[in-house]
Amino acid sequence: MDIELKEQLVEAALQVRGHAYAPYSRYAVGAALLTDDGKIYTGANVENAVYPLGLCAERVAVFKAVSEGHRKFKAMVVATENGGAPCGACRQVLAEFGLDLTVFMINAQGITVRETSLRALLPVSFGPDDLPEKRCR
Repeated sequence: MDIELKEQLVEAALQVRGHAYAPYSRYAVGAALLTDDGKIYTGANVENAVYPLGLCAERVAVFKAVSEGHRKFKAMVVATENGGAPCGACRQVLAEFGLDLTVFMINAQGITVRETSLRALLPVSFGPDDLPEKRCR
């Protein structure tokens, strides 16, 4: 990935992080997802007083992209205060679309804390090929 494109993703993730609704955890997260054709979809975490009803930034970005017809992704930038990693649920949702996704975890200053692949973040993953019949492909 070229530096300019990564900078666009970083800026998008930092900007959308400012829209997070995190009154309970106070842990704002922004995510920017790059599709294979160069579009960027963003998401911010949205919490709820009934905790399980909230949604992580990463999944918001994925669901926005999928709802617009995208199924192939190249990279994701996740922006948190300290460069935290995507949760297990987000890793599983991302894995549905391929394990070769590059994931950049950045802190609030936009500094990359870690760069890795989804495959490394979710070893021995479960996916469509693990189901007895491929019903949706």
